[in-house]
Amino acid sequence: MASGVKVTDEVVVVFNEMKVRKAQAKEEEKRKRKKAILFCLSKDLKSIVLDEEKQILQGDVGTTVQDPYQHFVGMLPPNDCRYALYDATFETKETKKEDLVFIFWAPENAPLKSKMIYASSKDAIKRKFEGIKHEWQVNGLDELKDRRTLAERLGGTSVVSLEGLPI
Repeated sequence: MASGVKVTDEVVVVFNEMKVRKAQAKEEEKRKRKKAILFCLSKDLKSIVLDEEKQILQGDVGTTVQDPYQHFVGMLPPNDCRYALYDATFETKETKKEDLVFIFWAPENAPLKSKMIYASSKDAIKRKFEGIKHEWQVNGLDELKDRRTLAERLGGTSVVSLEGLPI
């Protein structure tokens, strides 16, 4: 069932910026790239918008953010739903990779109305996020807190490190 919720242009622009990797980008541009960002419903529940200030920039990694994955987990609200994009950097036994992961965060203790509208609006945002290889619905912190769970979703047992840290 579709909810009729619209995805704002700003959300699509952020997705496209995260999806396109510019190998020739200047250092300053690379620092401003988003590593992770959260999206939420607008106050009137009619649009999916950027969750203000809920992001990690590539330039923050190693300076103000030591472990981007744990920082990302800490950004998720404990009592409400969100959509998120996480730009995972990982290493398999053969190669280094980067993949975008679309996460639907629906914690057990979120209000039922919130879970229902986020669930029914998920297709609207997924349609805008063309080319996403990994999708993950998470219903509690216990599913997220161990980086091994995300590593398994990215490449099974062949993943040996996530964000530069061993699995």
